[in-house]
Amino acid sequence: MEILVCGATGHIGRHLVEQLLDDGHQVRALSRDPHAAKLPPGALGVRGDLTDVATLEAAFSGVDAVHLITFGGDDGADLTNGRDIVGLAQRCGIGRATVLGGWSTTSVEAALRRSDLAWTRLEPVEIMYNTFDWLDEIEQHRTVSSLADWPSAMVHEADIAAVARCALTQHGHAGKSYRLTGPEALTPAQRTQLLAAAIGEPLTHRQLTEAQERTRLAGHGFGDDYVEFGLRLAKHPPAAAAAVLDTVPKVTGHAARTFGRWATEHAHLFT
Repeated sequence: MEILVCGATGHIGRHLVEQLLDDGHQVRALSRDPHAAKLPPGALGVRGDLTDVATLEAAFSGVDAVHLITFGGDDGADLTNGRDIVGLAQRCGIGRATVLGGWSTTSVEAALRRSDLAWTRLEPVEIMYNTFDWLDEIEQHRTVSSLADWPSAMVHEADIAAVARCALTQHGHAGKSYRLTGPEALTPAQRTQLLAAAIGEPLTHRQLTEAQERTRLAGHGFGDDYVEFGLRLAKHPPAAAAAVLDTVPKVTGHAARTFGRWATEHAHLFT
């Protein structure tokens, strides 16, 4: 199959490109600047900007399936032209699609629901690469600070890609919405200790008060609305945050990757 991966330079997209190539598929990797994308050997970098459908015709033409994302542009804002993107996919004869779902329904998902494409929604509970948010504090203080103390069944980005790979290349996934988790639910303090073990250095988790968390978020330059959203999320976790699901092994045939594995793979970035 020939498959187009949107968001090919992102954390999930890079894994998807590599996995599809390993399976012997032809892969087009969409990027606004293919020359700077540093794609794996075998991937064909194609230029295009999801915020401007006029730039996508060549990239979409002649492919069998497409992995879509719901955001674009320099600010990563939700795409508002989903109808045009999905319409182009239909005109180009693309048969299958996957989409990385967000907090709420976007224009891309709304358009997919009205289309005749065989599409699959990927819904990660929380993604392990969010741990990169800890980088600066770990580098400066060897600590991890949070108000949230609830466990989260974070999923490895490579497992999200693996589910997408199956949905794009195999029958039986059309119309499905896959909620994706890792194999365990861990608190920030537990993840801190696993990361410390991976890098071979002591790290301390600091449990913050609400006032301290407000100061921390504001210190990162976040606006009042985002600060209040962050506080609500820290105090009131999503109902399904700690629920461990078997979606990844059922769809892919392999066990979901652990946070300990993720920490080992990325330890060099935290030392």
